[in-house]
Amino acid sequence: MNIEQDGREPTGGRYPSRFRRSGLKARHLHAHIVVVAWLALALAAATAQQTLPVARWLAIHLFLLGAATTAIVVWSEHFAVALLHARLPDERWSDARLAGVNLAVAGVLIGVWADRPVLTGAACALLVTAVAAHLVVLVRMGRGALGGRLAPVVGFYRAAAVALIVGAALGGLLATGHAGARNYTGLRLAHVHVTLLGWIGLPVLGTLFMLWPTVLGVRMAERTTKVAPWALALTGGGLLTTVVALAAGWRWAAVAGVGLYVAGVGVAVELFARTVRRRSPVSAAAAWMLGAAAGWLLAGTVADGAILAARQPAEAQEGVGSLVPVLLVGFVAQVLIGALTYLLPVVLASGPKERAALRAVLERGWAVRVVTLNAGVALLALPLPDPAGAAGMVSAAAAGAAFLVLTASVLVRGAHRAGEGGSSRRPVLLGTAAGAVLTVLAVLVANSGGDTSGPAVAADAGSGGSSAARTVDVTLSGMRVRPSRIEVTRGTTLRLEVTNKDAQRHDLKVEDGPATPLLARGDDHTLDLGPVTEDREAWCTLPGHRAAGMTLDIVVKGSTGEDADAHDGHASLADSAGLDLSGEFSGGWRPRDADLAPAPGGTVHKAELRAAHTTVEVAPGVRQQMWTFGGTAPGPTLRGKVGDVFEITLVNDDQGMGHGIDFHAGSLAPDRPMRTIQPGERLVYRFRAERAGAWLYHCSTAPMLQHIGNGMYGAVVIDPPGLKQVDREYVLVSSELYLGTPGSTAQVTKMREGTPDAWAFNGVAAQYAKRPLTAKAGERARFWVVAAGPGDGIAFHVVGTVFDTVYKEGAHLLKPDQPGGAQVLDLAPAQGGFVETTFPEPGHYSFVDHDMRHAESGAHGTVEVSE
Repeated sequence: MNIEQDGREPTGGRYPSRFRRSGLKARHLHAHIVVVAWLALALAAATAQQTLPVARWLAIHLFLLGAATTAIVVWSEHFAVALLHARLPDERWSDARLAGVNLAVAGVLIGVWADRPVLTGAACALLVTAVAAHLVVLVRMGRGALGGRLAPVVGFYRAAAVALIVGAALGGLLATGHAGARNYTGLRLAHVHVTLLGWIGLPVLGTLFMLWPTVLGVRMAERTTKVAPWALALTGGGLLTTVVALAAGWRWAAVAGVGLYVAGVGVAVELFARTVRRRSPVSAAAAWMLGAAAGWLLAGTVADGAILAARQPAEAQEGVGSLVPVLLVGFVAQVLIGALTYLLPVVLASGPKERAALRAVLERGWAVRVVTLNAGVALLALPLPDPAGAAGMVSAAAAGAAFLVLTASVLVRGAHRAGEGGSSRRPVLLGTAAGAVLTVLAVLVANSGGDTSGPAVAADAGSGGSSAARTVDVTLSGMRVRPSRIEVTRGTTLRLEVTNKDAQRHDLKVEDGPATPLLARGDDHTLDLGPVTEDREAWCTLPGHRAAGMTLDIVVKGSTGEDADAHDGHASLADSAGLDLSGEFSGGWRPRDADLAPAPGGTVHKAELRAAHTTVEVAPGVRQQMWTFGGTAPGPTLRGKVGDVFEITLVNDDQGMGHGIDFHAGSLAPDRPMRTIQPGERLVYRFRAERAGAWLYHCSTAPMLQHIGNGMYGAVVIDPPGLKQVDREYVLVSSELYLGTPGSTAQVTKMREGTPDAWAFNGVAAQYAKRPLTAKAGERARFWVVAAGPGDGIAFHVVGTVFDTVYKEGAHLLKPDQPGGAQVLDLAPAQGGFVETTFPEPGHYSFVDHDMRHAESGAHGTVEVSE
């Protein structure tokens, strides 16, 4: 690619003499061979979605990390030399850097493909080192160089190198699992942005500053030397802001960063628009393609900002993923095709007449091809049903294939001329043209996500000859596979009904067995494993997901007729900490009574709460020592009316530590009533309930995180004046459950990191799933809810009902005589309220914390409604 900097066509299409003398042309030829090899592998991976592990990831990274990175390293160095009028860098070190980049890329791809985190991490470190060396060369090249009008463009290449360093580091964290489940979403979004908008977007945008006027056949705008640095400052600064904000979880700062990036692109596009003159461009086809490409970059980044603004990070991933075809096909691939449409005739032809003839060939039907390609990109990007996406893929692929035919025709002419003693540049052009076409095809097929309708193939080895068969429902959500462990007897024929309930795509690959395609949210797929005779493992193949915990163990039990049969049709629901929520509670276990009795008569309510250690069953089969008020966690629920006086005697029976109590329902100086009392001491806490509401009480002794987290909390219900009687009243106190020795380092670490083992209503995970609450059809029910935390609030929802009454934090948000309805009672930690609904007909109405991480980890139950 040779472009004169004054915007006119090069007369001979040859490298400057110093490039020829340096042998740079031969090196570029070799680099092209490498690029084409990466692209061919990308195409192969994209067409093997059902057979290769992480096939889609491989296709995209073979394209971006292999082909695009090699090309950008080569050409950014080449253009930097030309634009700065700098000395050529040492060829041996350039080759070493390029070799290092490709070796590192191969290591990353093999490491992820073979699930070798150590290799992946080492390869990422090598990639960071090689690109950092490339950056040093670009920076040092500017020292003492003569420079030129387009010297600021080199800044885009330097910024892009920084972006790849950051992207490689983030990619390493994700692929090796060091990002962790809690940080995964933010770091993945940061990785996607810094690589797509930084490493790919910045150098392509910078190159347009010189390529655009060249294609138009006009002189470069005088303002270019001023506009280019501004565009770089805005795009680079915006990208830096976006990446830092996404990694830190600052959504609105990320939106602001994308806004800066959009402003930078807009500045460049405005300059490009002003460069257009009322004269025919050298190549109308190239001009339209480059213009459309710039438009897609602008539209894509605007949409990116809108998605980040409108959705939470977990949900934004899917939307950002839909922009990949916009940026890769609409922007990058279209820039490449447009550039080749202009450059191929320049480099192949020996004179103006032949150049015009070749250009006429390449521009055949260009208007139709431009429309077809861009319509295809639009169909791929818009949230339309599957047939539209498939049509978009076919449309864009057809446009790319048409360019392939025209390119082949031009190359045949070039080969004929070479045979007659003409141009000898055919190998370079052949590689370039083939690369362009393969780019389009690889991206399109990779973006398709594979055929999701094909059947999975059972591939279990051996047969135990058993006639037992089980079908297990498996869900993918929250970076977890649920259940995470399935126990079967040897020879059991196992089928997995896999459903993705997460916002992002997942799949499930069984060791030495079948795999699902990538599943979008709500998609399902059945895996037939056949007779299972040995332990197997299954996992999500997306990079980093397995390391982050998305695994499933299929365990063959040593004897027949054990508990696999006891739970026929169900799996052991266990999370990473070993909780089995689908198991059974111990014999004699009784659920916490959720029925709330009316407020007792009288205006003074006395109670005694004894603080003690109590071991209770907190989940099916799991006993845990809790710190309790009155022997239960949560402690007893107190109820009264506005103006009532509560006189609570706290007795500390705990021989190991002091305790106190804090009633949120009272208003008084906390100095004495909330003081910590030592073992064996008593205090009387007297307060008047002057305000209605659902209130929290908890231990007031530091560290309160541990005291509340270990169970020292409860609810006080003060009826609002005029509260109508209903048929059913329940009280549900939500909380987190932390297993382990109370106060141990391991348990406290989980509390501080906010990674509980389960979430629970009234202190016991999944208890109301095992022992449903009961009601009758047509009955009106009131659910009092208090969020005890200590760290998480709640989004309380009853499936199949609509709330006509919502009372939150002392005020009605909705009453039955109002036309609106509500679906969720949202409470932050320590808040409380109630909702009311009427069960319309018999059935099983699930109630959940609609934060599904909480719901699927214990914060769910059922109201069984009978006739």
